[in-house]
Amino acid sequence: MARKPRLHVKGGLYHVMLYGNGGSAIYHSDADCCRFYLLLQEGIERYGHKIHGFCLMPNHLHLAVQVENVPLSKIMQNLSFRYTRWVNQQLGRVGHLFQGRYQAVLVDSDTYLPDLVRYIHLNPVRCELVKDPKDYPWSGHLAYLGEEELPWLTMDPVLDHFGAKRPITSRKRYESFVLEAIKQGYREDFHRGSEDDARILGEERFVERVLRGKEGQPKKRPMALEVVINRVCKVYGVTEKDLQMVGRRRDWAEARSVIAYAAVVLGSSTLTEVADRFRRDVATLSTGVRRITTKLKAGRASIFASKALDRLQIDYS
Repeated sequence: MARKPRLHVKGGLYHVMLYGNGGSAIYHSDADCCRFYLLLQEGIERYGHKIHGFCLMPNHLHLAVQVENVPLSKIMQNLSFRYTRWVNQQLGRVGHLFQGRYQAVLVDSDTYLPDLVRYIHLNPVRCELVKDPKDYPWSGHLAYLGEEELPWLTMDPVLDHFGAKRPITSRKRYESFVLEAIKQGYREDFHRGSEDDARILGEERFVERVLRGKEGQPKKRPMALEVVINRVCKVYGVTEKDLQMVGRRRDWAEARSVIAYAAVVLGSSTLTEVADRFRRDVATLSTGVRRITTKLKAGRASIFASKALDRLQIDYS
């Protein structure tokens, strides 16, 4: 069965889950967790989304992310790629860090935001790492209690839910709210969505509104090949004529491969058409595309390749 496309809803709240490859560790030290915090903050500054809650577990992570104009796929692609590159550099290795694509459920924030944040912050208790969520250092719970400063964490919508005029009272009510569910187990709905659509969690009206809105949007036309070429060439500092020349420069060969990869992914052109345009053998170009694909999945593509695909808004996670 074909995988359903990602849902992008401006202002939408998503429960995001990302797992280590084969159940392996994602974080190997406090420095790794601190680096992840920095990448979260930089992502917020760059893309304008909000994070309402989070929990970094040894081999997986949970985020409550509310997006704006930039799709969640682009946000997570950037985050996972940059963090994978960091870990591989620290350990002197190459390869995958995460197990496939991230999982995400679009959640009705009006109904579920406080519950979702509570569920995420209780994850270390459910996994029997601690008995009290405030004893776990790598979640947003301590910030909600006022015991840690995380300027990039958006807490007001949840704390306002408790209707107190004084912040200290809101925090106490929040803590009581969390502890009330300390024995709560795994919630299938936060992981699998609703029966009607596994991508969405909410009342029937919410699900219908989301799907109706997506169905009513006109389909985007593929990006023109000329646009793809121009954007990639700008990143690499070359011209299309340079890429048509005979030579063995690695950066030019990589630029051609990135253009071919992007053209196929975006539906801008076929591999054969790109090969003809650059006067190259299609088999050679195909090998270059496979090489780029492997490097992207392993988190070891060059800065130029990742920057070019970032500008083209391609999700290669």
